Amino acid sequence: MKRLKIRQWLLSILLACALIVAGCDGSATQSATSDNVNAVGDPTVSPVAQAQNSPMSNLPKLEGKATVEMTVNGSLVTIEVDGTSAPITAGNFIDLVNQGVYDGVAFHRVVREPQPFVVQGGDPQSKNPKVPMAQLGTGGFIDPATSQERYIPLEIQPAGAEQPLYSQTFDEARIKAQPKLKHSRGAVAMARSRLPDSASSQFYFALADLPFLDGSYAVFGYVTEGMDVIDQVQQGDRIESAKVTAGLDNLKN
Repeated sequence: MKRLKIRQWLLSILLACALIVAGCDGSATQSATSDNVNAVGDPTVSPVAQAQNSPMSNLPKLEGKATVEMTVNGSLVTIEVDGTSAPITAGNFIDLVNQGVYDGVAFHRVVREPQPFVVQGGDPQSKNPKVPMAQLGTGGFIDPATSQERYIPLEIQPAGAEQPLYSQTFDEARIKAQPKLKHSRGAVAMARSRLPDSASSQFYFALADLPFLDGSYAVFGYVTEGMDVIDQVQQGDRIESAKVTAGLDNLKN
């Protein structure tokens, strides 16, 4: 029994490390929140001033919930996006969907063995069929307003907290609580590199309950219909289209 638990623990660590490596750009040296703003903030500065001066103030936010419908392999996948618990992460996703960023992108990473893990996509480079599959997983959204890659902070709200923790994992912040949005089967979350604030456009679907990722990666929604479609996705399959069908008025740019 002890050996079995050790093997399961090692497998969880290996899968988590694999997700980190396959995040956006592992060589990134700059993040969206380089001043490491967290949920507490600077007590000597007013909350309004913090909000205005924070790099997060320029990012899209979702104030409420929204619904996204993706067409994959001719079938519909419905996602409920939760801006009440992850306003910046959800806002970034809804904004990218609304801009058509995900139309035509490929799922470049599918891990089902040795146990169901994730289906990952969202690299804009994958729209170009000439880009080698081995290169996918290194790209992010280039914001036309700045001509630079848009990064968003790691944003995870602890259960029972009034606001999310930013730019830190729960381990780094020594938070023992569970996140409000957990990695249950069907969760949709942002992929990133080893840097907490390196997520851009890549995201993944959890193929099973993945509690060892809780507190380290930002879940922002759940598949409500079409999980059977995600279960059948193969590497190289594409998102034919993605559109916001409800809640777009909750997006604040």
